[in-house]
Amino acid sequence: MKNQSVKKNIDWICIIIYSALVIMGWLNIYSSSLSSIEDTYQKQLIFILLTIPLIFIILAVDGKFYEKYASVIYIIGLLSLAGLFVFGKTIKGQTNWYSFGSFGIQPSEFVKTATSLAIAKYLSDSQINLKDTNRQIQVLCILGLPILLIVPHDPGSALIYCMILIVLYREGLPAWYIWTGFIAILLFVFTLIFEPVYVILFALLTTIIVYFKSRLADRNIVASSILFVLMSGFVLSVDYVFDNVFKQHHRDRFNILLGKTVDLKGIGYNTNQSEIAIGSGGWFGKGFLEGTQTKGGFVPEQHTDYIFTTVGEEWGFIGSLVVVGLFVTLILRIIYLAERQKTKFSRVYGYCTAGILFIHFFVNIAMVIGIFPTIGVPLPFFSYGGSGLWGFTILLFIFLKMDANKVNEW
Repeated sequence: MKNQSVKKNIDWICIIIYSALVIMGWLNIYSSSLSSIEDTYQKQLIFILLTIPLIFIILAVDGKFYEKYASVIYIIGLLSLAGLFVFGKTIKGQTNWYSFGSFGIQPSEFVKTATSLAIAKYLSDSQINLKDTNRQIQVLCILGLPILLIVPHDPGSALIYCMILIVLYREGLPAWYIWTGFIAILLFVFTLIFEPVYVILFALLTTIIVYFKSRLADRNIVASSILFVLMSGFVLSVDYVFDNVFKQHHRDRFNILLGKTVDLKGIGYNTNQSEIAIGSGGWFGKGFLEGTQTKGGFVPEQHTDYIFTTVGEEWGFIGSLVVVGLFVTLILRIIYLAERQKTKFSRVYGYCTAGILFIHFFVNIAMVIGIFPTIGVPLPFFSYGGSGLWGFTILLFIFLKMDANKVNEW
């Protein structure tokens, strides 16, 4: 009866959109691979075919399995990340792969699911109240451990996990965590653009305005002073962190994005060529397999992180709008389904799924059109790679299994 209910109640809208995105992704990989000697489109087709039994396995497993063994899956995920420090293979300067001959696995793509399951498992406890400081520390540790293990290898992927903070806010995490992160990013960028003294003056002015705008009962001169001191200290540390912690290619990408450096033949080449490719597509594109930038191989990594440039050049603005619309519809559909869940575990996991897909989709396209630094974030279901495709597929279909199984929940 349960298998029948799963077949009957699985959300076919999500499956249709997922299938459309995977097929479109392969077509664009095929197009971008024609200028390369590598048979990436053939490998991607194999990856896609292997997702079919993977999906059946996910849907065949009892939905309670993912909740019952969430902690075990999370620990295995952490161990897979820790193992990279010993057994990882370095590819293009990043040691985030396990190599098995000509085949590689990137564990960070799968740990997103493991972390989402662990967060959902922790928050599903009826005794959990995120207004409690101890609970905040515990849940942030669950989120922070994979980030700490990923940052040394792949800072871009680590950024993705921060999106789960929005899910935690939805479940009761105080808003000041979100505001702290937003203000830190703002101060960091401002300090790279302006002299630190001006940014500190801006912080002082902001603190004064917030103080006097607050209700009389909420005003605390000591707390406001401490906040200003912390912001000033953060601003004064930015230059040191930027010069000594960031790697040279990270510094170059920020400098190009902020207009402090123009390097169209060096570190800024990828972004410049991707903008040219997308811009040349016009409204309706040049046609499938007709993209001159794509066929000429002008955009490096076009089949992976820069796959959206093929969409823009060959399918044009209208085609790009269709792809964006499919992603937005899928994400909104997941959020809608998450709200209908009968258990907190399923709801939280659903929101984590939507958040991870959104941040990947948003950052990748923003990166390709030049309004975000290049950080190596793939476009879900589009970018070449088995680990990415399987990781996103597992993330999505575990939630679809939970949603289909909700008829059996009480």
